[in-house]
Amino acid sequence: MEESPQPSLQEGAKKAAPGGATKFDLETLRHSAAHLMAQAVQRLYPETKVTIGPVIEDGFYYDFDRKEPFRTEDLEKIEETMREIVKENLTVTRKELPRDEAVKMFRDMGENFKVEIIESIDSTEPLTVYSQGEFTDLCRGPHVDATSRLKAFKLLTTSGAYWRGDERNPMLQRIYGTAWQTPKELKVYLKRLEEAKKRDHRKLGKELDLFSVSDAVGPGLILWHPKGSRIRSIIEDFWKKEHYKNGYDLVYTPHAAKVDLWKTSGHMDFYKDNIFSPMEIEGQDYIMKPMNCPFHIQIFNNGLRSYRDLPIRYGEFGTVYRYERSGVLHGLLRVRGFTQDDAHLFCRPSQIKDEISEVIRFILFILKAFGFSEYKVYLSTRPDKYVGSDEDWETATDALRSALDGSGLEYEVDPGEGVFYGPKIDIKIKDSLNRFWQVSTVQVDFNLPERFKISYIEEDGQKCQPIMLHRALMGSVERFFGCLVEHYGGAFPLWLAPVQAMLMPITDNQNAYAEEIAARLAEADFRIEKDLRNEKIGFKIREAQLQKIPYMIILGEKEAADNKVAVRLRNSKETRVMDLETLVQELKSGESQRDVP
Repeated sequence: MEESPQPSLQEGAKKAAPGGATKFDLETLRHSAAHLMAQAVQRLYPETKVTIGPVIEDGFYYDFDRKEPFRTEDLEKIEETMREIVKENLTVTRKELPRDEAVKMFRDMGENFKVEIIESIDSTEPLTVYSQGEFTDLCRGPHVDATSRLKAFKLLTTSGAYWRGDERNPMLQRIYGTAWQTPKELKVYLKRLEEAKKRDHRKLGKELDLFSVSDAVGPGLILWHPKGSRIRSIIEDFWKKEHYKNGYDLVYTPHAAKVDLWKTSGHMDFYKDNIFSPMEIEGQDYIMKPMNCPFHIQIFNNGLRSYRDLPIRYGEFGTVYRYERSGVLHGLLRVRGFTQDDAHLFCRPSQIKDEISEVIRFILFILKAFGFSEYKVYLSTRPDKYVGSDEDWETATDALRSALDGSGLEYEVDPGEGVFYGPKIDIKIKDSLNRFWQVSTVQVDFNLPERFKISYIEEDGQKCQPIMLHRALMGSVERFFGCLVEHYGGAFPLWLAPVQAMLMPITDNQNAYAEEIAARLAEADFRIEKDLRNEKIGFKIREAQLQKIPYMIILGEKEAADNKVAVRLRNSKETRVMDLETLVQELKSGESQRDVP
């Protein structure tokens, strides 16, 4: 089942529960549910071949080799058969097999994908298979001891997937499912999924007229509509203002560069599959930039640098282009053209810790401003293949660890998951549906300073190579915006709302008064729209609520006569009457509360 089977004791997956019952951990339950699903599929569709089926966050999936795509009614049949197998209470057994015997067994079964997996595994690793009834699968385990242990599961969706993620390989049929320890936990999760569907940024992006993707332009290339652009502009203005306050210099760089630049940086070697094809201009090959780093290095190199100049901090909203396969594109979350909230810091070795500490503080400040206050933090250390000396890696890792310790953040060490050019910190934010999104990162880089031979003059007059830090607070603007849409369900806080208030005259007789109020609010820098349609006020209110506009300002004959406004919030049925100055002060107060969803 897994691509790297290894022996694992089944006992390690279970523990005593109250009352003497056995309780298995979620990973074991989900691993076992994937096998249960595969067994049910082959009972119903014997010609289907199994490939791999790992546990993923909140569930599992399994890829099948089958000509016909699975339909919704197929999932219902498969799930019903899974419940029948549960009732059969089949014993689950584990067995180690010699490599030759395992290859012969799966070849005789016609499971050629399993044979390919075995042949890709280190020959020194023992192979294990798990069996339940007529079903046997190559797997490292662990699993439950009987199918009756699986009480709470649900099949969710289907999709296509290439074998081992390579588009040159056969297209497989993937089924996603979830499994939990109790039916109550499953019910809570399914309810959360329904809420997530309502908040899907692709759905809300269309309903709120925020962005779109056009076939005429191309997949993975985002068109920002006026309202989405307004929010993006607010985000960028806030970002730029805070960067200037925090000692950054903001730069702009081109969207393309000669291929030789990317050969020097190593991107043509390490990221070749994600780079768009070169285009020839006057006999020179250029590519659309996949990264901003080499451009910032060119700016650093444009002059002699002294130790007195460091640290130097360059920030940019830099748009980059990466070739992502069409099968993985997903709204704003996975695109081909995106804008990075990017910065590169050049510093002396003695400055690394302080710079990292300041980056972490800056990250937390920015995230809190957008309503995020819970995180998962990871410190990723040296991988097997790396550049730079062991001493440099130790210095950089210690600086990252020390900065994290000083921040008060809880974090996990992720051994061997650093990038080849240095260790890093990754921060995932928790949204209103308890989902985590990877956004912020700070990385230490020994590679690019060496490749581009950048230097500064130290206090003793010697040339020295600076340390380079890569840093993103929000990640990509597109992904962060998609996260914001889903976090708030499209009901943005007042300071981010593209339209902060909708003016609604009850009859045409109040249109002139609406124009007067609109002008006064616009002069105070509020984002206002007017609904002057000849429609009933109830209809106008409902339309504004669907557009999730924070304030509805209702203007009737009495309000116009008394020079007042009637105010209703999007999440309230109460209407309050006030003078315009009181409304202005309330709007200003609401705008300042940036960390309140």
